[in-house]
Amino acid sequence: MGLNVLTRTLVSVTTIGVIAAGSLATAGTSFAASAPAAKPAASAEAAAVVNLGLSTAQAKKVQEGLKLNWGYNDTIDGQLGPNSWKAMQRFLKARWDYNDSIDGDVGPNTVMALQRWLKALWDYTGRIDGDPGSGTQAAFKRAANSCPAC
Repeated sequence: MGLNVLTRTLVSVTTIGVIAAGSLATAGTSFAASAPAAKPAASAEAAAVVNLGLSTAQAKKVQEGLKLNWGYNDTIDGQLGPNSWKAMQRFLKARWDYNDSIDGDVGPNTVMALQRWLKALWDYTGRIDGDPGSGTQAAFKRAANSCPAC
């Protein structure tokens, strides 16, 4: 009878172990399944950052200028996200013929107004075409290096 009790005890412990392992595996699977759903949100945030070739240090200078003069009220983190671009659009609307909505989207109209500013003051020699190519980026770097006075 002692062997029978020992066998039942081992079977019970093994069964509990298998059930627990199955529960953990299911929990791990549930957790793993929910993790990718969270990842696209982070990717969307990362995609919203548009530094147009600026380094983090240069982008921080731009944010400081936007904070001083154009209502930027977010973190000075060197990541030009939608709030940075909304402030930039306010600047461009007031001074450089930006005529679209203040939405933080760096679309062609935002880039064309940016190019007008860069052409007038920062030696941009390209066309006003809404394409933030290498010439636009080089001039934006020159402007950023002078901020927050820009």
